[in-house]
Amino acid sequence: MRVIGAFAHGIIDYAVVIMLAIGPAVAGFRGRQALWAYAFALVLFLLTVATRFPLGASKIVGFPLHGAIELLLAVVMIVLPFIAGFSAGVHSRNFYIAIGVLIAIIFFLTDYRGRAARAPKS
Repeated sequence: MRVIGAFAHGIIDYAVVIMLAIGPAVAGFRGRQALWAYAFALVLFLLTVATRFPLGASKIVGFPLHGAIELLLAVVMIVLPFIAGFSAGVHSRNFYIAIGVLIAIIFFLTDYRGRAARAPKS
């Protein structure tokens, strides 16, 4: 069931950007692991600003494409600690898996086509 609309999704995206930006300091990791978090924060911020939805500024990227890119980011975040060789760092590994799963859940709950806002046809 797609229960998150475009406006709420935008708010969630900006909150996730903040979590990615402050996450390394809060979770207590640095180095490559932190740099990846900052890179993901930047990518998600730029994607959100460029998306054609209520909280996007430049309205270049369609909302369904935004969702597909976020799902890809979620998968990458979940597997990154194992591919990049920092899965032994419990804090960073758990951080990436948790944020990746969160983004995936948000993807599956978001109405990217705006169907929930449309009135049913009689």
